[in-house]
Amino acid sequence: MAIVKPFKAVRPSRDKAALVSSKSYEAYTPAELGAKLNFNPFSFLHILNPDYKYHQEVSSEQRFQLVHKKYTEFKSSNYFSKDDKPAFYIYQNNTPTKSYCGIISATAAEDYHNNVIKKHEDTLEKRELLFEKYLKKTGFNAEPVLLTYPDNEVIEKIIKKHQKERPEYEFTTTDRNSHLLWVINNEEEISQITEAFKSVTTLYIADGHHRTTSSCLLAKKLAKENKNHTGQEPYNFFMSYLLPESQLDIYEFNRFIRDLNGLSSAEFLIEIGKIFKIQKKHQEFFRPSEKNQFSMYLDGEFYALSLKKSAYKFTDALSKLDAQILFTTVLNPILGINDIRNDSKIVYSQNKSGSLELKTKVDSGEFKVSFGMLPATIEELKTIVDANLLMPPKTTFIEPKLRSALTIYEL
Repeated sequence: MAIVKPFKAVRPSRDKAALVSSKSYEAYTPAELGAKLNFNPFSFLHILNPDYKYHQEVSSEQRFQLVHKKYTEFKSSNYFSKDDKPAFYIYQNNTPTKSYCGIISATAAEDYHNNVIKKHEDTLEKRELLFEKYLKKTGFNAEPVLLTYPDNEVIEKIIKKHQKERPEYEFTTTDRNSHLLWVINNEEEISQITEAFKSVTTLYIADGHHRTTSSCLLAKKLAKENKNHTGQEPYNFFMSYLLPESQLDIYEFNRFIRDLNGLSSAEFLIEIGKIFKIQKKHQEFFRPSEKNQFSMYLDGEFYALSLKKSAYKFTDALSKLDAQILFTTVLNPILGINDIRNDSKIVYSQNKSGSLELKTKVDSGEFKVSFGMLPATIEELKTIVDANLLMPPKTTFIEPKLRSALTIYEL
């Protein structure tokens, strides 16, 4: 049973929503970030980057205090205000090719600890602790975690009803995406949504693993510090964007390797040939068409690699995942990559556009060989997670990517 709750969001005023909201901080290049900070005084990026005007380095502790101060300034200037009533928020993001629509809500840290909310990849403790400290010092979170759930007729009916009404926000950003938000504060509909999610046995984290883990670590810590803890305090919940599985888009990451671990190209191909059937494609760009098939670019030529079933044993759901197959057959034993998260020999790049990056990055001389594969499916993700297994890092690039500060959750 998944616990979801309405909450009183802190939100930008209707006239400033387009100016206030932003992409995730990491999504901006330095030039884009500078332009936003220089020419848009309402941007939420001013809160996330409060030391910008000082042009000097500050400690994380100082920065978090400045973030909280800047956030308070935005509220006192009435750029933000807090809703009077708890609500769910329907958020629709229309890209040039796809429309996503789900519900922003508060979800329970208890569900994460009880394995109702499940993760599909591991997290770094250093990042967990840093974001936990950030949440405690700033007192808010402005970017929801992306969770996915099986399509539900009751929830879909409520969403479609509100989509016929005028949205609270409606604006288009420079990336040609349009953003719409509706507020659901009707008690009957809130009850219907809450009850509908009680029938959902599992929510899967699609994006935001570190934010989820940090929020839940902080919830445990604050519960111990609060002698009058009830379990209903805001810190017991974190903000999520709940999206039906049918709307989720999953893309793959390409792998780029800097060297062949002391092997010549000929020796490397011999080792690869023990596990894969190799077909040289020369200059023809090759993209896999089925599972257990990989594209490889080496010395100016593409190769199609097809797994020899006799040379590999499937032992569990994870062993069937292409990213795991590549690691256990090539990256680790042949190329000597043990820590695929931190080894400097390997670099990842999401392949949303299906570009020729596999070729161009190797041709530049920075890398010796590259690999591509098909994206994982939602069925693979769920099967692996339900077996209490974790995917290798950089297995999935998942959309939609969410705006920050359309709704803010205060702890």
